[in-house]
Amino acid sequence: MTEPSERPHGPGPETNAAVLDAKGLRALAHPVRLQLVGLLRKHGPSTATRLAERLGVNSGTASYHLRQLGAAGFVEEDAERGNARERWWRAVHQSTWFDDPELAEREPEATMAYLQSVAATYTLRVQRALNELQTMPRAWRDTFDMSDWPLRLTPEEASALHEELRAVVTRYRQDTPEEAATAPDGAERVSVITHFLPEPDATSAPADSSGAGSGSGTEAS
Repeated sequence: MTEPSERPHGPGPETNAAVLDAKGLRALAHPVRLQLVGLLRKHGPSTATRLAERLGVNSGTASYHLRQLGAAGFVEEDAERGNARERWWRAVHQSTWFDDPELAEREPEATMAYLQSVAATYTLRVQRALNELQTMPRAWRDTFDMSDWPLRLTPEEASALHEELRAVVTRYRQDTPEEAATAPDGAERVSVITHFLPEPDATSAPADSSGAGSGSGTEAS
């Protein structure tokens, strides 16, 4: 499986990013297509056969979805690598932005399918890291973290926090082919995944008679 480099919401698109319109949203509202785009962004140009092997699907399925992605402008043929026997494909963008409430209202089913696919891919990424944790070098095991911090915010405060977190992340080296080629020794891919999960109808648990609250400071996620 792979990372799609999707950013379902954000304060603004970065350089070389696809901003979803209705056509693009419908095109990416399929988990296989989302994963194909992610593979091409992560590993560079490839063929339908090689991509199919990574995803565990047949090459015909991969070819079909690549053509659909091509029609929507997410991938394109790599003519320099292609030949009479194989068609090579490459990603057109390095990330995807979806930050259009009106589009989400017009395309509710496609929006939900897209977001469900993104969420599922993030879950798979976390599970893969857990599966590989014990075999990672100690230095990288020590960087692994899964945390949550329940906060009580207004919508405006939540938006401000989102922008602050994004500003922190963008100060660091991005994972692009160009940056990878010039990165210092020891630099590896690190995924930073954030979720803002509003719970406007959640009922706060009352404190017990001793006045003590939750003992952990976090809630099970």
